[in-house]
Amino acid sequence: MRFSDIHGHETIKQQLASLVDSGRIPHALLLQGKQGVGKFALARAMAQYIHCENRSGGDSCGVCPSCIQHRSFNHIDTFFSYPVVKRKSSSSAPVSDDYSEEWQEFLRQDMYMDPANWLRQLGNPTTIPVIYVTESDDLLHKLSFTSHHSRYKIVLMWLPEKMNEQCANKMLKLIEEPADDTLFILTSNTPGEILPTIYSRCQRVEVSRLTDEEVADYMTEKMGIERSEALSISHNAEGSVTEAVRQLSIADESKLFLAKFIELMRLAYQRKIVDLRKWSMEVSEMSREQQLAFLRYCTRLMRENFIYNLHDSRLNYMNNAESAFSAKFSPFINERNVVRLVNSFDNALTDIAGNTNPKMVFFDIAIRVILLLKS
Repeated sequence: MRFSDIHGHETIKQQLASLVDSGRIPHALLLQGKQGVGKFALARAMAQYIHCENRSGGDSCGVCPSCIQHRSFNHIDTFFSYPVVKRKSSSSAPVSDDYSEEWQEFLRQDMYMDPANWLRQLGNPTTIPVIYVTESDDLLHKLSFTSHHSRYKIVLMWLPEKMNEQCANKMLKLIEEPADDTLFILTSNTPGEILPTIYSRCQRVEVSRLTDEEVADYMTEKMGIERSEALSISHNAEGSVTEAVRQLSIADESKLFLAKFIELMRLAYQRKIVDLRKWSMEVSEMSREQQLAFLRYCTRLMRENFIYNLHDSRLNYMNNAESAFSAKFSPFINERNVVRLVNSFDNALTDIAGNTNPKMVFFDIAIRVILLLKS
């Protein structure tokens, strides 16, 4: 993994390369930030940069023996540590190396490291993965040997917050008293869950969210998504590629939500009370999670339609189907009713989350839409 393989984060790439070039590499570095922004990719790129035999211009060469070994996950002085699950066929706690094949496949498929994909790779999507105390013992054994090919041995740990208490306490000693030739690069989605004594001993780098454009670039280049669709999805993903991919995977659900939203607006405009009661019954048959997601979707489309009236496409983040509907619908959403409409859907969201009868909630909001659409 080279720095140039990673979308965005130009300032952080320069910062990490500068640490290496100046010889001021901290013995324990923590890259922290939200899920899906490429923290572990940055960690891998930094490790390759450290080991590269011909680095220049702030990046590894990609062709020397060390870079080739990194690309195939076989560099002898690089160790991966990550949360795993217990196998049913084994009574002992596992270590990362027990899942090395699954891990390498995961890295090849998912640069942005979605934990849900890792669990699916492990074949156990409902279990909570853990870094067990056996992992710290295994690392202690590996790090007891001198480096073979490079100046530094590097431990790349994904999600240190998943260490159980015994493992964290043993890892603390390794991080507190590291050998001169040993580096730890950790990446965390929830740094507040890391053992405080470990956290305090790491030099921390905050990895910010990606821009909407950077997420859209990734989806366009790597996944073949149309630019307008990619921008719409990335706007709602809040700078996380994994969230954008998740939203893409529920495209069929979004189509259903749009259809139900359009049906609600048309029936409300026509004041068809009987049909609206039927509509509310149908929406009430969705799962609770879908009902909540649908109400959030309605709130977003209300805001988007209000902004649509400004006639500046740069301000809107809707897909083609949503835009096509909004071209005719947006005039009905104005400064007189938009706040009350949005508040109505927000209140319905609160009621559904509080287990209020969904049939009552959705019929009530249908009636409110009738009253507000012509305000």
